[in-house]
Amino acid sequence: MNLCLRPWIRLNYSMQCRNNCLIRFSRRGFSAQSAKPTQEFMGHAGVSHSEFDSHAYANSLQDCIHKDELGRGKGLHCEILKRGGCLDLFGWNILLNMYVKSDFLCDACKLFDEMPERNTVSFVTLIQGYSESGRFVGAVELFVRLHREGHELNPFVFTSFLKVLVSMDCGKLGWGIHACIFKLGHESNAFVGTALIDAYSVCGHVDVAREVFDGILYKDMVSWTGMVTCFAENDRFKEAFELFSQMRMVGFKPNNFTFVSVFKACLGLEAFGAGRSLHGCALKSRYELDLYVGVALLDLYTKSGDIDDARRAFEEIPKKDVVPWSFMIARYAQNDQCNEAVEMFCRMRQALVLPNQFTFASVLQACATMEGLNLGKQVQCHVIKVGLDTDVFVSNALMDVYAKCGKMENCLELFAESLHKNDVTWNTVIVGYVQLGDGEKALRLFLNMLEYLVQATEVTYSSALCACASLAILETGIQIHSLTVKTAFDKEIVVSNALIDMYAKCGSIKDAQLVFDLMNKKDEVSWNAMISGYSMHGLGRDALRIFEKMQEMKVKPSKLTFVGVLSSCANAGLLDQGQAYFTSMVEDYGIEPCIEHYTCMVWLLGRGGRLDKAVKLIDEIPFEPSVMVWRALLGACVIHKDIELGRISAQRVLEMEPQDEATHVLLSNMYATAKIWDNVASVRKNMKRKGVKKEPGLSWIESQGMVHYFTVGDASHPEVRVINGMLEWLHMKIRKTGYIPNYNAVLLDVEDEEKERLLWVHSERLALAFGIIRTPSGSPIRIMKNLRICVDCHAAIKCISTVVRREIVVRDINRFHHFQEGLCSCGDYW
Repeated sequence: MNLCLRPWIRLNYSMQCRNNCLIRFSRRGFSAQSAKPTQEFMGHAGVSHSEFDSHAYANSLQDCIHKDELGRGKGLHCEILKRGGCLDLFGWNILLNMYVKSDFLCDACKLFDEMPERNTVSFVTLIQGYSESGRFVGAVELFVRLHREGHELNPFVFTSFLKVLVSMDCGKLGWGIHACIFKLGHESNAFVGTALIDAYSVCGHVDVAREVFDGILYKDMVSWTGMVTCFAENDRFKEAFELFSQMRMVGFKPNNFTFVSVFKACLGLEAFGAGRSLHGCALKSRYELDLYVGVALLDLYTKSGDIDDARRAFEEIPKKDVVPWSFMIARYAQNDQCNEAVEMFCRMRQALVLPNQFTFASVLQACATMEGLNLGKQVQCHVIKVGLDTDVFVSNALMDVYAKCGKMENCLELFAESLHKNDVTWNTVIVGYVQLGDGEKALRLFLNMLEYLVQATEVTYSSALCACASLAILETGIQIHSLTVKTAFDKEIVVSNALIDMYAKCGSIKDAQLVFDLMNKKDEVSWNAMISGYSMHGLGRDALRIFEKMQEMKVKPSKLTFVGVLSSCANAGLLDQGQAYFTSMVEDYGIEPCIEHYTCMVWLLGRGGRLDKAVKLIDEIPFEPSVMVWRALLGACVIHKDIELGRISAQRVLEMEPQDEATHVLLSNMYATAKIWDNVASVRKNMKRKGVKKEPGLSWIESQGMVHYFTVGDASHPEVRVINGMLEWLHMKIRKTGYIPNYNAVLLDVEDEEKERLLWVHSERLALAFGIIRTPSGSPIRIMKNLRICVDCHAAIKCISTVVRREIVVRDINRFHHFQEGLCSCGDYW
C-alpha cells in the first residue's frame, strides 16, 4: 500500500514546490511568464522530462557559466521554475553564481533573498559580487549578516572579506578580522595568510605582514609573491630582493606578479644590473610576453636612463594593448625626446591601437615642449572625435600646449570650458602667464584659485613666487612665503629654490641666504640660485664662497653654475679668479663654454680695461658670436671711451639686430660723452628713420601693497608737491656733506644749471623721495629701475643714505646696489 502511494506523494510534493515557487518569484519581481514551458531549454538541460534532477541542472548551469552563455542559463532558470524550483542548495548556489558572474547583481540579490536555505558559499558568492561591482558597503553588511546568522567562518569567507577591505582602502580594519582568524585557527592557512599580508601591506604594517607570512605552514607561490610585493610596495626593496632569493632557493619559480615586484625592487635599489639578469630570467620563462611584466621592464630601462634599451624591450613585448604604447610615449615626452614621442604615437595609430586619455596627455606634453602648435591642434581634433576633450588630463595637456606656444587666449577658453578643474588646471594657466612674463595676471589667478578653495601645490607656490620675483614685489612674496609655511610646502625643495630666487630678485639677499641655510636638502638649483643671487647683488666674493662650499659638498656644477660664477667675477672685477674659473670649467669639469660663458668673459675683460684681450677672445669663439657678446664689448667701450672699437661693436650688433634700441642708445651715449655732437645727432636721426624709440627711464617702488611708478620729470603723481619738497630738502642736505653734481651724466648740450635741474628729476630720485615719505622710519627702501643707474644718481644716493640713516636698495637693469652709510655694495664698480 505504501509503495503504491509513493509516486503520488512525490508528484504532489513537486506540484506544491512549483506553485509556491511561482507565487514567490512573481511577488519578488520575477515574471511568472518566465516560467512558461520551453521545450528548447528542456532539451539543452540534459535532464529527464519525467523526473526533476537537481544535480543535472546544476551541471548544466555550471556549463553556462564556463561558456558565458547567460541566455541559456536564464532559460534553464525558467525551466527550473516551471518544474517546481526544487533545486538543492548546491544548485541554488550555482544559479546565484551565474547571475553574479554575469554582472546581474540585482537579480542575484533577489535570488539570494528567495533561496529556501543559504550556507556560507551563498554569502561568499554574493559578497564577491558586491565587491566586484564596487558596492563595498553592501559586502560588509552581508559579512555581518553571515556572522550573525551563525554560518561557518571558513578560509574563503576571510579571504573574500579581506579583499573587500583592501578595495575599500580600509586595511587597518584587518586587525579585527585577524583576531577572529587567530581564534578560529586559520592563521596558518596559505590563502588566509596571503589575504592578511595584502591587507597589512596596504596600510604599511610590513613587519606584521612578515609575522603572518612566517606563520603560514605550507607556503605556496602566491604567499611568497604576496610578501615580496608587500616589501616592494612599501619601499623595503632590499628585503624584497632577499625574500625573492630565498623563494628561488626553496624551489619556487617566479610568476608574472613576482617579476613585477622584483623589478620594482631593482629600481628602488638602483640595481640595474640585477634588473637585466631578471630580464633574462623572464625571457627564459616567457613572462616578458605578459603585459604587466613588459611594462615593468620598460619602467626599469627608462628610469635607468637607457631609453634605447627600453625601446628594444618594447619591440619584443606584445603591443596589442594601449598600456605599453602610452608608457613609451610618456617616457619619451618626459625625457624631452618629443620627436620620438610623436613618432611612437603615429606608429600606434597605424597599429590600430586606440589611444586613451593618458596617451593623448603624453603626446600633447611632447607638443607643448617642442612648441608644436599645429601638431597640437591636430591632436586636439582627434581628441574631440573620440570624445575625450572633457577628460581633465587631456584638457590640462591641451591648455599647456597653448600656454607654451604663447596662445593664452585659447588656453583661457579651455580653462573656462573645463568642467572638472583640479590644481593642475589652475597651475597650467598660472605657469603660462609667468613664462610669458605677465606676473600680475599670474598672481591674480593665484588669488582666484585660493578664493575657490582649490588646494595649492608646490608648483602653484613656486610659480607665484616666480611672478613676485619678476615684478620685484617683496611684500606679496613675503605673504606667499607665510602661506607656504602654514601649509608646510616651504620644506619642498622647489618652493625653497623659488623663495631664494624671489628674495634675491626683490633685493633681500640676507633673507635669501636664510632660506638657503634652513634647507634640509639642497639640489644643484639651490646652489645656482644662491650664487646668481649674490652675483646680481654685486657681492662676487660671497658668490665664490658659496661655489667653493658647493664643491666641498661634492655637488657637481653645471653650465648654469659657471654662468653665475663668471658673472660674479665680472660684476666684482675679479679678473684673475674669473680667468682661472673659466679654465677650470673646461679642463677640470669638461664643460664646453657656451655663448653665456663667453659673454661673461668678454664683459669681465672689457670692464677691467683689457679690451684687446676681449677682442682676441671673441675671435677664438668656435661659433658665430651673438648679439650679447658684441653688446658686452660695446658696454665696456662706452665705459673706457674707446670710440672706434665701440663703433665696430655697435655695427656688428646692428648687422644682426637693426632695431636694437639698447645699442643705438649706448652708441649715442658714447659719442655724447666724447662731446661728438654731430655723431649723436646722426645716431638719433638713424633711430628716427628706423622707427626705433628709446625706452624711457622708469622707476617703481612698492608701498602698502601698491606699486608706484615714476618717469623722468614725472609730475603726475598725486603727492608730487610733497615729493618735490623732499627732493629740495635732500638736495640741500647732501650739498652740505660735500656732494658735487656730475654734469657729464647729462648727455645733452645744455647749460650746467639746466643739467643740475634735470639730474634731480631722474626717476630713481623721485621714487626715493616718495619712499622716504611713505615708508616707516628706519626700514629699508627698495627701488626698481628699468635702465642702468647713472653715475650722479649713484653718488647722490650714497650721500642720501647717510643723511636719512637708512639702507637704500636700487635694482637697475644689471644688478642691485645696496647703499648704506655713504657706501655702495658695488664698491663703485658697475
